[in-house]
Amino acid sequence: MVALRLLAAVILIGAGGTHPQSRDAGHWPQWRGPANNGVATGDAPLTWSDSANVRWKVAIPGRGHSSPVIWGDRLFLTTAVPTGKTSALEAPPASGGRRGGGGSGAGEEHRFVVMAIDRLSGRTVWEKTATTAVPHEGYHQAYGSFASNSPATDGQRVYAFFGSRGLYCYDMAGKLLWTKDFGVQMRMRLSFGEGAAIALHGTRLVAIFDHEGDGLLAAIDRETGKELWRVARREGTSWSSPLVVEHGGARQVIVTATPKIKSYDLETGKLLWEVSGLGLNPIPQPVHRGDLVYVMSGYRDPMLMAVRLGRTGDLTGTDAVVWKATRGLSYTASPVLHDDTLYLLTDNGQLSALNAATGTPHYQQTRLPGPANFKASPVAVGGKLYIASEEGNVIVIKMGPTYEVLADNALTDQSFIATPAVAQGDLYLRSRTHLFRIAAGPTTH
Repeated sequence: MVALRLLAAVILIGAGGTHPQSRDAGHWPQWRGPANNGVATGDAPLTWSDSANVRWKVAIPGRGHSSPVIWGDRLFLTTAVPTGKTSALEAPPASGGRRGGGGSGAGEEHRFVVMAIDRLSGRTVWEKTATTAVPHEGYHQAYGSFASNSPATDGQRVYAFFGSRGLYCYDMAGKLLWTKDFGVQMRMRLSFGEGAAIALHGTRLVAIFDHEGDGLLAAIDRETGKELWRVARREGTSWSSPLVVEHGGARQVIVTATPKIKSYDLETGKLLWEVSGLGLNPIPQPVHRGDLVYVMSGYRDPMLMAVRLGRTGDLTGTDAVVWKATRGLSYTASPVLHDDTLYLLTDNGQLSALNAATGTPHYQQTRLPGPANFKASPVAVGGKLYIASEEGNVIVIKMGPTYEVLADNALTDQSFIATPAVAQGDLYLRSRTHLFRIAAGPTTH
């Protein structure tokens, strides 16, 4: 049954270092925030309810678990909307010869939609259909969607990644600038659906296709859509998005997978280092602090490793692996890294806070208020950790070495799979059906 929880991190996207202003409080340019560590600048409301501090609530068409991204007064998200047409072609069987809960949506035609929404009013500014297609494979019926890859923006363009359906680049007014077809139809383990996201760094985008067939990692020029390099991969299914880091004056792309974590030179695609040790079905995105990168899997044979940057070659079994942990690890949610503390969330609602330098727990596997289940990744702002549940609650925890619940906010008839976003003191929550702006002030709809 644990395997049925796979598709949580199907709401992934990575970006970083794109623009000096991207770390301002007014922007949330990618899935894990301005610094790719789940942390926002500024602050956000502590409490809200159906009748308090909900500035607006708007229905989102179709189905999508991508998280919103924000630049200034524009919010962007993606969704997949059924057209009502079906295909006579039978969807392929799930990998491994059984569906295991996968396959939903296969054979139905969908519009793959990019939306721009006014952040302050909730008004739809523009809506574009990137493509219309019948997906060749379905998704996990509870946690998957055909629009689980969060978009990214650099304030000049919006990049919408639909995995096997390709990458689409728009200007801020909604004009399509270029498209990129990678020529891959992914076969995900147990047909649980796609989700690893595009990474944006400097002038380059990085796309990962790890699945049950021949995969690839590719770098693309963000202005033109031209492919700069690609390397072949056969790592099996992974839902973890790439992380681009700068170290020693060079940029590298770190990719988590079951056989090995690998790092590639961003300029050339050359393999720099690798290390073995993670378990099956990696989902959490790595995070980076100083000369350490933290990589994790939480399903079968869970493992968290802190790997020191600056080495090359096979680092397995060397002192480049500074510390390891196996308890209380995140299966789905990506960690938050703030003030030398690493916060980990399990699917069933256990929170741990570890010293990032040593791995020593401040507290470990502390139960959140509940019962509740979690697929969205936590975000942090103003010294508070915001954790959105499937049951429609957002639990707020005081950050630091001591566990303390500050608030437990519920919205009626909602369920959160997508990760929240934060901008200019406001919190943006995408549920399965609606998008909310949480802000100090009166509730409007």
